[in-house]
Amino acid sequence: MALISAWPLVFPILFFLGCFFSSAASSEGSVFHIDIEGSSAVSNQESAVIRGQQQSVATGSWVPFAEKCQEGFYQTASGDCSHCNCNGNANKCLDGSGICVDCQRNTTGKHCEKCLDGYFGDIVRGVPTFCQPCPCPLPLVANFAVSCQRKSGVVRCVCNENYAGPNCERCAPGYYGNPLLIGSICKKCDCSGNSDPNLIFEDCDEVTGQCRNCLRNTTGFKCEQCAPGYYGDARIAKNCTECNCRGGPCDSRTGECLGEGPTGCDKCIWDLTDDIRLAILSIDESKSILLSISSGVAAHRHLNELNSTVSFLKMKLSAKENHSVLRKIRIDNAETETASLLLEIETLEEQGNQASSKGLLVQKETMATINHATQLVQQLGNMRDNIQEISSKMKYYGIQHELSTEDIIQKLNLAEEMLREIQHRKPFTNQRLLADDEADAAQELLRQLNDYNMKLSDLQEALDQARDYVRQTEDTNQENTAKLQENEKQQEKVKEQTDDVNSILLSAIDTLVEPQLFSTELSDVIKNVSGFYAEIDGAKKELQEKLANLSRFDDDLVQQAMEYAQELQRLADQLDRNLHSVDTNGLVQKALNASNVLLSFNCFFCSVLTGNDLTVADTSRRIAGTIARKDALKSRLMKARKQIQSIEQGDIRQRLDQSKLINQKAVNTTMAVTQTTTPMAKSLKNWSQNLQNFKHDAVAYNSAVDSAGDAVKNLTEVIPQLLDKLRTVDQKLPANNISASIQRIRELIAQTRSVAGKVQVSMKFEGRSAVEVNPKTSLDDLKAFTSMSLYMKLQKDHPQLAASPDRFVLYLGNKNAKDYMGLAIKNDNLVYIYNLGGRDVEIPLDSKPVSSWPAYFSIVKVERVGKHGKIFLTVPSPSSTAEEKFIKKGEVPGADSLLDLEPRNTVFYVGGVPSNFKLPPSLNLPGFIGCLELATLNDDIISLYNFKHIYNINTTASPPCARNKLAFTQSRAVSYFFDGSGYGLVRNIERRGKFSQVTRFDIEVRTPTDNGLILLMVNGSMFFSLVMQNGFLYLRYDFGFSTTPVLLEDSMKKAQINDAKFHEISVIYHNSKKMILVVDRRHIKSVDNEKKAMPFTDIYIGGAPSEILKSSNLSPHLTVNTGFKGCMKGFQFQKKDFNLLEEPGTLGISYGCPEESLMSRRAYFNGESYISSSQKMSLFDEFEGGFNFRTLQPNGLLFHYAEGPDMFSISMIDGAVVLNAMGTEVQSKETRYNDGKTHFIITSVSQERYELIVDDKKHSKKNPARDKTEQKPPSAKKFYFGGSPISTQYANFTGCISNAYFIRLDREVEVEDFQRYPEKVQTSLYGCPVDSPPVALLHKKGKNSSKAKGSHNKKVKRTSKATGLKNLDQEMSVQRDPDCQLSKNPTAIEHANQFGGIANSRQEFDHIPKNFSDRSQFSISLKTHSSHGMIFYASDQKENNFITLFVAHGRLIFMFNVGHQKLRIKSQEKYNDGLWHNVIFVREKTTGRLIIDGLRVLEESLPSVDNTWQVSGPLYIGGVAPGKAVKNIQINSVYSFNGCLSNLQLNGRSITSASQTFSVTPCFEGPSEAGTYFSSEGGYVILDESFSLGLKFEVVFEIRPRSSSGILMHGHSVNGEYLNMHMKQGQVIVKLNNGIRDFSTSVTPKQSLCDGMWHRIAVIRASNVVQLDVDSEVNHVVGPLNPKAVDQKEPVFVGGVPESLLTSSLTTRNSFTGCIRNFVIDGKPVSFSKAALVSGAVSINTCPTA
Repeated sequence: MALISAWPLVFPILFFLGCFFSSAASSEGSVFHIDIEGSSAVSNQESAVIRGQQQSVATGSWVPFAEKCQEGFYQTASGDCSHCNCNGNANKCLDGSGICVDCQRNTTGKHCEKCLDGYFGDIVRGVPTFCQPCPCPLPLVANFAVSCQRKSGVVRCVCNENYAGPNCERCAPGYYGNPLLIGSICKKCDCSGNSDPNLIFEDCDEVTGQCRNCLRNTTGFKCEQCAPGYYGDARIAKNCTECNCRGGPCDSRTGECLGEGPTGCDKCIWDLTDDIRLAILSIDESKSILLSISSGVAAHRHLNELNSTVSFLKMKLSAKENHSVLRKIRIDNAETETASLLLEIETLEEQGNQASSKGLLVQKETMATINHATQLVQQLGNMRDNIQEISSKMKYYGIQHELSTEDIIQKLNLAEEMLREIQHRKPFTNQRLLADDEADAAQELLRQLNDYNMKLSDLQEALDQARDYVRQTEDTNQENTAKLQENEKQQEKVKEQTDDVNSILLSAIDTLVEPQLFSTELSDVIKNVSGFYAEIDGAKKELQEKLANLSRFDDDLVQQAMEYAQELQRLADQLDRNLHSVDTNGLVQKALNASNVLLSFNCFFCSVLTGNDLTVADTSRRIAGTIARKDALKSRLMKARKQIQSIEQGDIRQRLDQSKLINQKAVNTTMAVTQTTTPMAKSLKNWSQNLQNFKHDAVAYNSAVDSAGDAVKNLTEVIPQLLDKLRTVDQKLPANNISASIQRIRELIAQTRSVAGKVQVSMKFEGRSAVEVNPKTSLDDLKAFTSMSLYMKLQKDHPQLAASPDRFVLYLGNKNAKDYMGLAIKNDNLVYIYNLGGRDVEIPLDSKPVSSWPAYFSIVKVERVGKHGKIFLTVPSPSSTAEEKFIKKGEVPGADSLLDLEPRNTVFYVGGVPSNFKLPPSLNLPGFIGCLELATLNDDIISLYNFKHIYNINTTASPPCARNKLAFTQSRAVSYFFDGSGYGLVRNIERRGKFSQVTRFDIEVRTPTDNGLILLMVNGSMFFSLVMQNGFLYLRYDFGFSTTPVLLEDSMKKAQINDAKFHEISVIYHNSKKMILVVDRRHIKSVDNEKKAMPFTDIYIGGAPSEILKSSNLSPHLTVNTGFKGCMKGFQFQKKDFNLLEEPGTLGISYGCPEESLMSRRAYFNGESYISSSQKMSLFDEFEGGFNFRTLQPNGLLFHYAEGPDMFSISMIDGAVVLNAMGTEVQSKETRYNDGKTHFIITSVSQERYELIVDDKKHSKKNPARDKTEQKPPSAKKFYFGGSPISTQYANFTGCISNAYFIRLDREVEVEDFQRYPEKVQTSLYGCPVDSPPVALLHKKGKNSSKAKGSHNKKVKRTSKATGLKNLDQEMSVQRDPDCQLSKNPTAIEHANQFGGIANSRQEFDHIPKNFSDRSQFSISLKTHSSHGMIFYASDQKENNFITLFVAHGRLIFMFNVGHQKLRIKSQEKYNDGLWHNVIFVREKTTGRLIIDGLRVLEESLPSVDNTWQVSGPLYIGGVAPGKAVKNIQINSVYSFNGCLSNLQLNGRSITSASQTFSVTPCFEGPSEAGTYFSSEGGYVILDESFSLGLKFEVVFEIRPRSSSGILMHGHSVNGEYLNMHMKQGQVIVKLNNGIRDFSTSVTPKQSLCDGMWHRIAVIRASNVVQLDVDSEVNHVVGPLNPKAVDQKEPVFVGGVPESLLTSSLTTRNSFTGCIRNFVIDGKPVSFSKAALVSGAVSINTCPTA
């Protein structure tokens, strides 16, 4: 028995010995294949091999030779006949060896075990089959693969040199063609040698072969011609030279200038216009110069300076000539030295040739040795692999049979004894001797190989020395040639400068004549001006006298004004102290009125000083009025003061007591509501469970009916009362201490509705009953696509049906009977009726009359895609799985295609309608008689029991119909559907199995979503969570470990499970210290931990209650806290099944797995993504298609399709939708489709017109190609959504596309399932994270005044007390990396951004409203300490028209142009006080208005002009792009605003989603220090060209991370070399590629980098050696040496890098989050403020510390 139990451990060792001896016996020994995948059990194949070995041992004796064996057998060395092992692919094999002969079915090999090149298959496993041609891309007709193999169900091709792609479906870089087209091959690109020399291949279009980026002034399809304006030979000589025809054309070969014909004069006119404009400008400049010229001493001095300059230039020219003579002498000497060097080179070349010939001889002698050594290495590798496989099988065998360590050692000892017995047998001894001989021969060969290597090294050194001499000589020649050319150029420049000086002197003499004439005229003008000055001087004296007289009257006025101001200021200060903590009865308003009176008085005082024509009497009258107003104000202030002083503590106590009573009342109401809801929920759950187990038991059925009636009654009565009580509680104050209870009640209501929405029970209708259902689906999702399914059973024996057989079934639409869909029974047919705003469309299902329906439930489904409608009927069979299916289609005439449902006006009636509702005529029929059960609405499961109102429903008198479990419903009981809100809960899980040495959980999941919770167990601070994140599994757990929680993730991305297919997930916990994750019976990953048992009793499946997910113990460790959406089945614990719906804790899940919920009808694109598929049709013939889209970006490619050079595209350009078909554009008139709302597009192509319909608005153009089109047979063509890799005309789309459809030839009209698309690049197929546009700020229109307003505070308080700005930590939990001390997002002000740090910090917004030119109103909140800076700027392309707001000397300046004039409004006070201020600036044609804090209203205007005012995007916020605004604004204010901005609004609408961001971060609160902060929103810094990472460098910097992973630094080159430094889970890694291969080094510091302290990092590179130093912990790596390495200057990225520049081998792709300071490269400090580019959320020179 011991021998038998040890046998499973012995047979792998026998395999290993068999493999070793057979491979050692001959150089062509067979290889024994062992295929182990994951941790699966021993396969049948291995069992068969074991039996074969047992037989061979039993019959291994020698016998005499027999006669010739029969066909299919061969004679062994012992003379026995043995079966040919040819895998069924041959009938003959050679005697002695058993090698198969004449392999059939495209196989080859010793045992016909391999496929021929170009074929694939699997002969050894399973039933023998023939090898199939590789589908690379098409079998036989277009097979361009060397070989191929099937792996994980997918065929992978090894392509020929010219082809690329998983199936060789495209040409490799440097080749062009279409391998998918039969007869087409990939040819090499031919660009005449004029493409980029830095590329290793010529760059051309991969399909057409047209060259891209022609260099050397060439053009043409193959860069074979000189570009326009150049002549020469582009192909051979490559000497395209610029034409010397003064801008005119020339012959492309000879360069001879050509005369221009009479046509093509438009360019001449524009050139002439430009020349005239430039001439005018130069004349004006000359005129100004001449006016400033004096004919006196200055002019003569200027001439003397010119003469001295000429003489100086002559001296320099003579010196240059002498210098050139010396250079010529040096060049001659260099030529003689070069000649001697060439002779030495020739001698060295001869020596090199001799050495090369000797090397070839040595190489031939060593090749045989190398080959033999390679075979030995391969055999040793096979031995190592076999040993590893044996080790893994031993471990798995121990785990599977739960063997202890002692049992394993005992069985190993038995196995070793058996091996020793086997080794002493004679056949094995002979093989061992042969192996020893081979090993001795191998040692001898290795010794000889070492000798040859030494000789080759000597030869290599001699060749390298000769090569260095040649290179030095070539470099010297090149330097001499360059110097000679430089001298010649300098001589030509000196001659040109001399000619220019002479011409300037001549022109200066001519120009001096005119100034003399002007001088005489100016003398006369001076005389006249002197007279005018005398008159002005006389008037000045009179004005001074009048001013002196006026000042005598103003002394008393000024004194009184100052006294009144002081008195008012004293009273205001006293009032402010009284109002410091209390503000009642509008006292603050009164204080503001006092301030405004003082302001009015000051303004009046200013007007008195400036008005010279006012009399003393008027002045006295105004003073008296002011004094009276002062007295009245003083009395009001005294009353206010007394009122404040009269407030006592008793009033405050009384208010507190009243608040406590309200609070207690709210708590009592909450407890009552909770008591009411809890039994209702329990009753509903029990009722649902009873119905699920219903098996035609009358007693149970009646109980279920009664329970349903009670639950309906409770829902009807309690939920409205509950909602009313919640509203009352919400309105009562204070309510802070009961917010948790209110939230809990809301969750109970949501859970109750979720359970009601999944009740799979019908309702019986008697003709007068009706139910108003609550549709969960968003009405926007129903506009373009609507799909509804339900179960229907008719009560044919009802007496009312005989009198009126036509019946109403359901209605979903608006209350006004416009835009609706419904079902009815008419003329013995089920009729689908829908209306999209015009006429009704009726689709009768006349192929199956209602009278012929069976007496049980049938499935009805109605669907509408745009204007196309369909109705389906499925009639099941009660005895078999056979089904009858019927379908009927219809279509709306005209352009209507949207079901416009208004949220407040939409109703959903089933079975009937209330008496006060009027149905449309087509549906105005008596109510339904029979049973109905709703199933789905679009992607959501709906139920009649999730209703708003019921009418005449009595489940006791009219019990629901029992739905038999027919064939088509059997699958419903297999799986469970989760909608993201419910969960399964299994309590006391050990009642079905125990936690043991091997604990196992199994479950199958199916989902198209990206994220979701799968399994969760919690016990205090200990937890176990299995989540899906971005389609991959992450398992994190903590069983009370002394260290941090353990993370087990699919880091290699082996199993992506969000492909809408079922996947088996197994989690195995072995021996309380090892966790194993298995997906689809394939080992994914395992991890070891401290030995701890699982401390849990309950398990949540698919979700959990919110109080658990948000608990402080769990939420920091849970990366995904959203519920699972999809299907689950087969949940097992210790191989024991659980029915989740029978568990009492389960909530909100249902039976079944509806296919509609697993489809991916929508896709989100991030600007770099796209999806593609193919269809069998042409979009240029008869075509129709449509889709929804939603975006905030004005530009992007929505759809792309091409047939050769013809292109069909739908794109967004500046907010408008544009259809482009073969060059014909159809554009929508509306340009605001980037509003974040859902819009629907329909495009159609006919022989007459191109049509574009956007939201029922039709646009069309004639089809100009209708006479030229040729009908071609349809073929599968590729199309793209969201972008295209082959179209560079448009940027990729950012937003969502959903509910797309085509009229195809190969299938019916249906919504596209994006999950089926074969190519999906960076696309999310679930959810749409496009932000909706914020609600517009209400703006009160009124007459503007220059007086101060009293409705707002003069200045906003600091941010800690501001009511308009809330801290992020007050509204949402701060995200925190569990391994980091600091939070990932520092405390910041919500919706506020920090600008500054660099000169061009800014945000850019591309969208400008349509009415921007007529009226522009902006509002913004700001705070700053800076005295200068740009806040807002917009202009046209030439900056002639502009509008701006900026800070100058601390004051706000609003400015825009009116024609050639500038309207400028400047604030009187400074606002760089570090406080928040609200600013509104308005432009209305020629009038401007600046409103600050609602108190200051400044207004200016200019005379109107006829010029139109128009600006274009982008809008700049916080700064401008380099070079912008300098034309209109002083340079100090052009630079970026240094401070915070928030709440930017344009014409009442908030501006969000900037198209580009440069060095902008959230506005942080709290202390800060020097450093550069990289926000979690992502960003990076590109250093200027003075810094680069070459072959030798040293980089030192300090970091303080807020995340344990992120990119620190990255540099790359065009030839694929790169250097990347990043953090991954606290480990610092440096990875390089020097053109040979990747190599890396890493340091895991003892002290965590995420401890909130600064840490020093240094990396040093010297060629192929890289050293990494992290806080004095050092590691290094020596990579391969690249002899061709070139030290190039390439851009250096810090903190992050664009995704497109990262290679696939880099696992960390996220940007760094945290602070970096003291960045030094090669001893030179790096200033990030002077960087070449700062992109994204990066704050320069400011680093938050909290």
